[in-house]
Amino acid sequence: MPDTEANQERYPQPTTQKPGCGFPVMRIVAGFSLATGAMLEVAKGALTVSERTLFRSLWPLLSSGDVALTDCGFCSYADFHFLGQKGVECVMRNHQRRKVGIEPVKTFGKGDRLIKWLKGKPCPTWLTKEQWAAVPAQLLVREITFTVDVPGFRSKTLVVVTTLLDARRFPKHAFVELYRRRWMVELFLRDMKTTMGMEVLRCKTPAMVDKELAMYLVAYNLVRALLLQAARTKGLSPYRLSFKGTVATIRRWAPLMAAANLPSHKCELMRRALIDAIARDPVPLRPNRAEPRARKRRPKNYQLLNKPRQLFKESPHRNRYTKP
Repeated sequence: MPDTEANQERYPQPTTQKPGCGFPVMRIVAGFSLATGAMLEVAKGALTVSERTLFRSLWPLLSSGDVALTDCGFCSYADFHFLGQKGVECVMRNHQRRKVGIEPVKTFGKGDRLIKWLKGKPCPTWLTKEQWAAVPAQLLVREITFTVDVPGFRSKTLVVVTTLLDARRFPKHAFVELYRRRWMVELFLRDMKTTMGMEVLRCKTPAMVDKELAMYLVAYNLVRALLLQAARTKGLSPYRLSFKGTVATIRRWAPLMAAANLPSHKCELMRRALIDAIARDPVPLRPNRAEPRARKRRPKNYQLLNKPRQLFKESPHRNRYTKP
């Protein structure tokens, strides 16, 4: 966001950057519906606030019977316990540093077993000693280990832990597919940040930045709603329709719909025509498609601003400037 004093005070720039050379940065953690792609809630804070802390502020969003599907950054003993008290099931990638405090109980098959997690002695910083003492000394969880083998990609072994313990109702292969779908959340965030342009906010005060973020989230969910209606009319999965294509179609139709002074039934016909236009061109099925995060267009060969602007001295031969 813009480098103003108010924004820097609320959302300070990364500590690794020199004063006057960085920009205020907001950290967000979002909860999405995996079935529809709609954003249910978002928690925001400065970079000094951890993602796990922001995740806990989203817990009121969850209710009994929900399944929390997350990456390893949100997998902890205390979180499993307190989410379980709410009746929320967990499916999370096990943190790579959890090597001790595990007791095997039962084996369901290759890479599928029931284990006990043993509570550690250190009290988490977000709990009081009394709250930590009330947490049970062990938790019964299911550990599923599988290897992802995709032609052309490096094989990777993942360990997922869950509170869904029934191996008959919830077979191993279901968790493999479910955790793979967790990557969709990264694509949902990309839709907002890159496709809709939310990566760089433009307001100069924290209050207006918060409003700008809220408007992006409202617009994102409205686009998702139209996309879901279009998918339903054609009997398609919502993932078969392009979010970027939907945004482009809405932008083409918006001036026409805004200028049309039509009765309500004709407006409804126009809305149906819009939905039909969105559903007309589904994205082809491209499983395991490689999408490298690389840019084709080369940037300008300008110097990097590594000092505050009032102290910076520009190279007299910037066209031949190379980064040391």
